[in-house]
Amino acid sequence: MKTLGMIGGTSWYSTVEYYSSINKKVAEEIGSQGNPPLIIHSLNIELMREQNWEKINAKYLETSQKLEEAGAEAIIICANTPHNVYNYVHDKISIPIMHIADATGKRAQQFGLKKLGLLGNKPTMTGSFIANRLTNNFQIETIIPEDQFIDQAHHYVSKELTQGIFSDEALHFFKEQIHQLVQNGADGIILGCTELPILFKDHKMDVPLLATTDLHVNMAVDFILDR
Repeated sequence: MKTLGMIGGTSWYSTVEYYSSINKKVAEEIGSQGNPPLIIHSLNIELMREQNWEKINAKYLETSQKLEEAGAEAIIICANTPHNVYNYVHDKISIPIMHIADATGKRAQQFGLKKLGLLGNKPTMTGSFIANRLTNNFQIETIIPEDQFIDQAHHYVSKELTQGIFSDEALHFFKEQIHQLVQNGADGIILGCTELPILFKDHKMDVPLLATTDLHVNMAVDFILDR
């Protein structure tokens, strides 16, 4: 098996989901007697909350270099928003970073989806690091909630979900946003916050939900097992 470096902590709730899921899925393939070699560096989520991208870029580069030096053969960033550092970090290390939008785009293509609604925090929804990669690499259009709902979505993600609070109010809000995105032409929905799949774990919708955490984990497992 190949050794995977994991950058977590933003939030640690999603990092636990990544770690647990990767181990479980690898065990399904190799048997429960073994587990994959993983190197985890968990950051303080306050780094992301400062929204100082020069500082964030520098920290993710430093962390990626440390993981490479420690023997990681690839890196997975255990959250959506920090993928904004991808272009800055990727060319400065010699091992690949597995991009969460690539995992999402491949699944969307399998479903024949062409227009995806994107839910997450404000930087993820309004930034270009997921939307542009989906457009450029997979010819998939991305739409987001209307402007008046962006701050409320960000509130639920940053003040509740990333702190382990999964309220009925948040669930109702995001269900309403999904309905509106479908009305605006979305044929699938990206759950673009690694805690959103936890919120929707026991709920089904009439439109495909692309849980970025699960898709990203599957990409990681394929790498670990070299397939």
